[in-house]
Amino acid sequence: MGRRTLLLLAALVVAALGTTGVFLYVNGISQRAEADYALVEILVATAPIEAGTTAQGAQDLGALELRPFLRKSLAGLPALSDISGVAEKVAVAPIAAGEPILETQFGNSGASSTLPIPDGKLAVSVQLGDPARVAGFVGAGSEVAIFMSTASANRAGDTTRLLLPKVSVIAAGSTTVVAADDAGGTGEAIPKTLLTLALDQREAQKVVYATQNGQLYLALLSGDAELSTTDPGVTAENLFD
Repeated sequence: MGRRTLLLLAALVVAALGTTGVFLYVNGISQRAEADYALVEILVATAPIEAGTTAQGAQDLGALELRPFLRKSLAGLPALSDISGVAEKVAVAPIAAGEPILETQFGNSGASSTLPIPDGKLAVSVQLGDPARVAGFVGAGSEVAIFMSTASANRAGDTTRLLLPKVSVIAAGSTTVVAADDAGGTGEAIPKTLLTLALDQREAQKVVYATQNGQLYLALLSGDAELSTTDPGVTAENLFD
């Protein structure tokens, strides 16, 4: 077998291996994408659930139903598709209508009398509309990043910036309806829900100041989310940079 023939065979083998590698890589991406965008059914509260209510009691009252969600949108939340593991446990805090049902929302009887505040932390509550709490996906047990956005009539000094990179939500309270005049002038009433956060003193001061001087937006964290507190944020001047 001549040298030229050997080189040709080697080139064919390399090309075949390369084609196979590309196929496997693309196929892997496709499978991961299909998994991310697959629909899964999880339990959602169809009516407010009071603290101290057992999961079985909520189901017997018709306050739970299965609804389809994109797997990707759950972002690792301990969402439940049935109550078998928490049937006799009680809601440790009120659960608002429309909230996904999470395993961390239920505990042993008596746990609802006090907030599960981690040692060395403070409990601080904020009231947010559905868009600001990831369409209602943020609930007790969620880990979130908090962004602050300021706005003024002339936009001077306005910015949107990361306030806190990782905060634990320890309770979700009742939903209220904000009057149209308080809903940003849209002419429509909007629901708002109380969320209670576990914070240290410095974080609590930041959150309280931010709620008095701007708007808060929460973002659910994935396992590999990379956030920077040194990012200067976005202003009208650098929005399209």
